[in-house]
Amino acid sequence: MPILALLLLFAVPWWTLVLAPDWGTAATIAGTAVFALGLVTMPVAMVRGHGRRQRDGGARLGDSLLAVIWVLFSWSVLSLVLRVALLGVEDPARSRIVAGITALVAVTLLVHGNRVAMRVPPVKAVDVVIPRLGPGLDGLRVAVLTDTHFGPIDRTKWSEEVVAAVNALEADVVCHAGDLADGAVARRRKQVDPLGGVQAGLGRFYITGNHEYFGEAQAWLDHMEGLGWDTLHNRSTLLERGGDRILFAGIDDPTGTASGLPGHGPDLARALDGAPADVPVVLLAHQPKQVREAREAGVDLQISGHTHGGQIWPFHFLVRFDQPTLSGLTRHGETQLYNSRGTGFWGPPFRIFAPSEITLLTLRRA
Repeated sequence: MPILALLLLFAVPWWTLVLAPDWGTAATIAGTAVFALGLVTMPVAMVRGHGRRQRDGGARLGDSLLAVIWVLFSWSVLSLVLRVALLGVEDPARSRIVAGITALVAVTLLVHGNRVAMRVPPVKAVDVVIPRLGPGLDGLRVAVLTDTHFGPIDRTKWSEEVVAAVNALEADVVCHAGDLADGAVARRRKQVDPLGGVQAGLGRFYITGNHEYFGEAQAWLDHMEGLGWDTLHNRSTLLERGGDRILFAGIDDPTGTASGLPGHGPDLARALDGAPADVPVVLLAHQPKQVREAREAGVDLQISGHTHGGQIWPFHFLVRFDQPTLSGLTRHGETQLYNSRGTGFWGPPFRIFAPSEITLLTLRRA
């Protein structure tokens, strides 16, 4: 993180909560010390947690501090509107009112955001009309998991509960659209292994996300295959029900191209090689922006994740600079894209105005 950006993140809430209200010398010194400690601790913890050493304790501390300061910074900036609205109130009363409201809003959002992030996500049911779908496949139920990001916080119990929630849906197909875990298989398999218990009538499919390529992408593909999942590593498979067929294809995340791993990186032509022309295609592609290639290839439906719906507002606006959509069902030419907000979270265990989801897509002819 650039030094100037880091200083700005801490300076704005420090001024809003500590300096401007003029709480008195002792309180100002104490508050300044707290912000100074956070300014030093957060980058050190982030480096220890996400650098070469990958210390889980450092990651938990650094990620949490990042979320706290981001929320304080965002709402300190927004508090300028309140400051203008209170022009008739003299300082320091006005600054103290602004500081109190800003702190209350931030604490409330962080507490609620942590509960949302750590819960088993609710099921979001969406009907998707695919005109080329045969009558035997009408009503096909596709459960979608993505961005579980099993990492420094042990969520083994959560993983088991997510599996139970998915199995209760009695889906025909279950997909995991990437960013399975952060870290090596040996460190995270305890949290991932409950996914071996996922039940699906016709198939279970997994693709890589960008975070697999920060660690052991091929090892995760091998491990998920060992758990009984069909790994769609630039390949596809035909499913049949009621005499009608549908193709499920998957491609790697774009970061695979620069990973140095032989054969990794998205290759849609390879994934669709030999696909019957009259069969509808459902494509798993981790990043929504991969829909550009999907549209050109005539894919009927792309399923993606990656954005987390922004995860912590107002990060949503930054995500939209890179991706065509944040969440939900959108149309791109003749191709439809469903972008999940994700089942888990990355890094900070908080979700603010971007709830997680287990998605149940029901494919319809009309």
